[in-house]
Order: sequence, then structure tokens, then C-alpha cells
Amino acid sequence: MLSYLIDFSNFMLRWLHVIAAIAWIGESIYFVMLDNGLKSPKDENCRKKGVFGEMWAVHGGGFYHNQKYATSPEKLPDDLHWSFWKAYTTWLSGFALFIILYMVNPGFYLVNPNSSWEWAANMTGWQANVLALTFLLLGWVVYNEMCKRISPNMERDGLLSIGVAIMMVVVAYLSTQMFSGRAAFLLTGAVMATAMSANVFFWIIPGQRRIVKAMKAGETPNPLDGKRGKQRSVHNTYFTLPVVLLMISNHYSFAYSHAHAWVIMALLIFAGALIRQYFVLMHAGKIQPGYPAAGVLLIMVAFWIGMPANQQANAGSESGPDIADVQAVIEQRCVACHAQSPTQPGFSAPPAGFAYDSLDQIVRQKESIQQVVASGYMPLGNMTNMTDEERALIGEWSE
Repeated sequence: MLSYLIDFSNFMLRWLHVIAAIAWIGESIYFVMLDNGLKSPKDENCRKKGVFGEMWAVHGGGFYHNQKYATSPEKLPDDLHWSFWKAYTTWLSGFALFIILYMVNPGFYLVNPNSSWEWAANMTGWQANVLALTFLLLGWVVYNEMCKRISPNMERDGLLSIGVAIMMVVVAYLSTQMFSGRAAFLLTGAVMATAMSANVFFWIIPGQRRIVKAMKAGETPNPLDGKRGKQRSVHNTYFTLPVVLLMISNHYSFAYSHAHAWVIMALLIFAGALIRQYFVLMHAGKIQPGYPAAGVLLIMVAFWIGMPANQQANAGSESGPDIADVQAVIEQRCVACHAQSPTQPGFSAPPAGFAYDSLDQIVRQKESIQQVVASGYMPLGNMTNMTDEERALIGEWSE
């Protein structure tokens, strides 16, 4: 019953997380589109009132007229719309999911027993939890310090972008060395998601509050508040597609179980940013198909790197090991979790719906089983003590 309650709570929390993320990212993308699509107002009265740009749009049977002021408008309404709770809810629900799914069983889900770094492979569960939290915190601190030091006045944002890109490659590499593959992808995405939420909490909203306060007091707002908010918002919009990809990556073991998973991850991060750049420019009236083409090229390179090597058949037999021998290993090492009614504590249903107490299911998932077993990702933390000989037997299974 406890496992079912945890699963159901996870289910509802994940739903909340997705809803909040859709609302936040959707609103963020809309405002980037609006900001880039503004045109100088044709009405002289609008220009005199300080209107910097405007956009006319039609949606849902109605017409909309959006205006952006370059200076203080004559009067601010009391019901000014603010955008921040969607960002906070997304991060808080995501962090709660991380606790339930990973930190409750860190020995299974965080520790990487196959790490080439001995200290990482031998971490205890609590050490892995502390390291994961430190990883998230340091990710934000390093990113934030880069923004403050490289482009404090928003005059070197191009150089800052290069620095952030290099940082993400380093984060991808470190995460795959210190944590299990699935957790590494998630934590890399969480570093970006944490930066996005922290940008809103520490920079965008406080800056906007200072601007509003100054305007209501009849004072001139500090222009750096607006520039900083714009800088962090721009970063957030380039993080969106990579973050979404990394958050759904736990369903695709070919990526996170590969020996060069950090390379695959970095390529996909850059691909997402390039594709997002195309849409950012498109909203400004610039169609540059080179960006999505470059993104697709990076995706294809990631596909090529992640492509599994052909399984070598057993030299002594054309068909490799007998299916009965393979099934015996899977029953002994995998079925505790991957069964219709798992016996492993903490599981109320088979992970990913794969129940290997059925021979038909084993045969259908042959390539996936061989991949995660060969990489050492499964069994999780090798909690069932699968031997190298048993891994080789599954790798040589051809029919």
C-alpha cells in the first residue's frame, strides 16, 4: 500500500510539474515573441506617450493591441500583471519529484557504480544526496557569478553566452562521471532549470519591483534593472528546449547509458538552443534556416554516437545462448523489479511497464535489455549482483 501511495503521489506531483512548466514556458515564449515582434507605433500620440513598440494580433475571434513603453507610462494600474508563480511552482514541484524519485533511494538512482572515479563509484546514499544538492547549488552560483563578472552591464553578452555554453559542457561531463546516467541527465537539466527559476527570483522580479516603485514615486528607474531582467530572460528562453528534453530523457536509456553520454547530452543541449534561436529571430522578422539545420545536424551526430554497436554472436554457436539460459538470468537478476507484481520494496508496478516475468516481453525488449545490461546501468546499482559472465551471455544472445 505504501508503494502505491508513493507512486500515486509521484503521478499527481508530476502532473502539477508539467502543468506549471507548460504555463511558465508558454508565457515566456509568448513574451519573447511579443518583444521581438514589436513595431514602431504609427500613431503620433502613442509615440508622444512613450510607446516604444506595438503589435496587433488576432486570436480566438478577437483582436489584441499590445504596446510596450520605452519610458514610464503616464499611469500604472493597480492590477498590474506579474509573472513569477509559474516559475516558482515549476521548480518547487520538480525538486519535490527529485526527492521522491531519486533522493529517497540514492543508492539505486544517484550512485554511479561504474564511474571511472573511484570515490564516486563508492559513494554512500547520503553522500550522493549531499553531492546532488551541492551540484545544483554550485551550478547556480557559478552561472550567476559568470553573468555578474563577464557582462555586468550587459555589454558583453556574446562573450557571456560562450562562457555559459562551455559551462554546460563541463556540467554534462561532471554529472555523467559523478552520478548514474539517468540522474546525470536530470541533474544537468535541473542545473539549467534552477538557474531559470533563480533568475526570476533574484533578478527579474526584484528589478521589476524597483522599476515599478520608482515609477510610482515619480522617479527615473535604474536602466540596469531593465537590462538585467532582459539578459536573464533571454538566457531562460534558450534554456527552455534543452531543459524539456533532459527532463524527458529518463525514458530513453540509449542516451544516458552510453559511454559518451555527456557528449550526446551536450550536443542535444546545443541543438535545442540553436532551434530556439531560429524562432527568436523569426519573431523579429528574420528567417534564418541555418540555425535549425545546424540543430538537426547536431541531433544526427548525437544519433550516430549513440547508435548501438552490432551485437557479436557467440563464436561457438550461430544462434548464441539459448533463450532459456537468458531467461534464467533475467529471472534471477531483473524480475524482482521488472514483474507484474514486483517483490523489490519501493516498486508497486514494473518500471517503465516492462514485466520480464513474461517471456514474450523479454523477447520484445531484447535490444533495450542488452543495451542497459552491457552499459552496467541495469540492474540499478547492481543490487542483484549480476556477474560479468551473465552480462556477456545476454550480450551474445541473438535469437
